[in-house]
Amino acid sequence: MAATMEDFGPRNETGASCMTFDSLSDFKSSGGTRIAPGPVGIILLEDRAEVDSTVRHHLDMGFKTLVVVGVHDLSISDEVAKEGQGRILRVHHDMTADNALTDVVNTVIDMAPGRWMYYCYNTEYLFFPFCEHRTIGEMCAFSLEERRDSILTYVVDLYAADLDRFPDAVSIEDAHLDRAGYYALARVDRDNNYAERQLDFFGGLRWRYEEHIPWTRRRIDRISIFRAKKGLTLRPDHTFSDPEYNTYACPWHHSLTATVCSFRTAKALKRNPGSGYRIDTFCWRNSAPFQWHSQQLLDLGLMEPGQWF
Repeated sequence: MAATMEDFGPRNETGASCMTFDSLSDFKSSGGTRIAPGPVGIILLEDRAEVDSTVRHHLDMGFKTLVVVGVHDLSISDEVAKEGQGRILRVHHDMTADNALTDVVNTVIDMAPGRWMYYCYNTEYLFFPFCEHRTIGEMCAFSLEERRDSILTYVVDLYAADLDRFPDAVSIEDAHLDRAGYYALARVDRDNNYAERQLDFFGGLRWRYEEHIPWTRRRIDRISIFRAKKGLTLRPDHTFSDPEYNTYACPWHHSLTATVCSFRTAKALKRNPGSGYRIDTFCWRNSAPFQWHSQQLLDLGLMEPGQWF
């Protein structure tokens, strides 16, 4: 008998028809056939903030499957579930648990080798060059033609300008970003040798408020978009076990890059008792309203199209 929505656990609390798996192990054992051909997005839910807008944004980017992972009571609205009918797979898993990031992403890698994948958290929004009229599938196809199996993304911090109105620093309408203050340092490997075509990138709120952020979490680079393969693993520092996946470009020319525009750092700084009461505003002389358009990010040099015109 063909599987139904109910075969995979309860529907969304409000009745929306998201196919649901009660645990990560259940998803691994029976969810592989539900991953449609095409790029797979993995959205990791840490809290209730902007869950619907995060899912809707990535549906609009053209992902054929969105694996939305979080505890049971972090629900998706009926409206968004209907928009993503057949494309959203809901997996119950606690994203505050130890190793949750790597456990989830590496599980999906094992389930669908050869498939392009992307991961982010709620309140994070992917932008890539010309994404207003090109899809994630088209970008991945171009990268594959360039013999690239990964795409470097920069995590660009977003924050609400008015923290009195938005005390958690999250607001789609009032979003701002830093237009300056980004830099890169050469990356060294475990033997203290320079890693070929790898850099550590810094900037944004992690740079401006570095006294509140452990040094191991100050980088803003992630390989958020990659092609899964057998034996590949994501590590806790957002790098992969295959060194070539961690490079920013081909050996022969510049490669395209993308951005993940994220409220996550601002949200954490305001919630942290050690920093929250000290921050009245995140705005400074280099703040600018976020326009929610790829052209602004291209103009600021926060991503580049490479040879993709």
